Amino acid sequence: MFEGAHTALVTPFRDREFDEPAFRALIDRQFDGGIAGVVPCGTTGESPTLSHEEHSRVIEVAIDAAAGRGLVIAGTGSNSTREAIAMTQGAERAGADAALLVCPYYNKPSQEGLFQHYKVIAESTSLPLVLYSIPGRSAIEISVATQARLHEACPNITAMKEAGGDPARVAEIRAALPEGYQVLSGDDALTVPFMELGAVGVVSVASNLIPSRLAELVAAMLGGERERAGQIDAECGELFEGLLKLETNPVPIKEALALTGAITNQLRLPMVPLSDAKRDELKALLTRLELL
Repeated sequence: MFEGAHTALVTPFRDREFDEPAFRALIDRQFDGGIAGVVPCGTTGESPTLSHEEHSRVIEVAIDAAAGRGLVIAGTGSNSTREAIAMTQGAERAGADAALLVCPYYNKPSQEGLFQHYKVIAESTSLPLVLYSIPGRSAIEISVATQARLHEACPNITAMKEAGGDPARVAEIRAALPEGYQVLSGDDALTVPFMELGAVGVVSVASNLIPSRLAELVAAMLGGERERAGQIDAECGELFEGLLKLETNPVPIKEALALTGAITNQLRLPMVPLSDAKRDELKALLTRLELL
């Protein structure tokens, strides 16, 4: 179901409010570029700073704008189980194809707590669910053993977005879970090594800017064209690194899109735009890569 490159969409703002026209245009560019699906309201979409009403609206607009051209995997995770249930059910009513559920942040639940959290969410919906392990932001990871328990208990828990930075985790998941349970890379720079070990695609930040390149990269890997995939990966590597290292996501990708004129560089506090020096560095990078 989740084979391909999926874009972790930014949420554009204008005059501090959700910029719906820019968002729709961004989604059009994703599908025109061959992207398999879009992910509204994830980390890249600044979901922690969206009101509940905005969160629902962003997902609704994404579904409408996608118009069946690919998957809409709605970000509905929370560190409040009741909130995650409500958002997931809302996304299902709106017509999302699946939901992405980030590992609860700040609370630091035990693995048993994670199991119970995801189990009750899964029982509240018929949507396919993608777990999202990102210990760099949530302080804990969803263990492979917990994933196996969850998939066995809840068949609609069907995939993992793995953003722990370790390709070995993919091999561990593939060894412990059936083939129908899929793995997606949560890091652009690790897409190739993850797919070499059994991942079926990526949830990409860079594809906001270069959708066709990420679509080509993943298609090459899925098609067994390892040399071609390696070439694309090498060509995109400097951008992947720059977006990762300049500042916390989504600050650099929003600035990059703003430099192209696609959106403004507005963020929600506590996130702030790049400094002048880092903006100049990013502009030089994009110019060098012929993206400006």
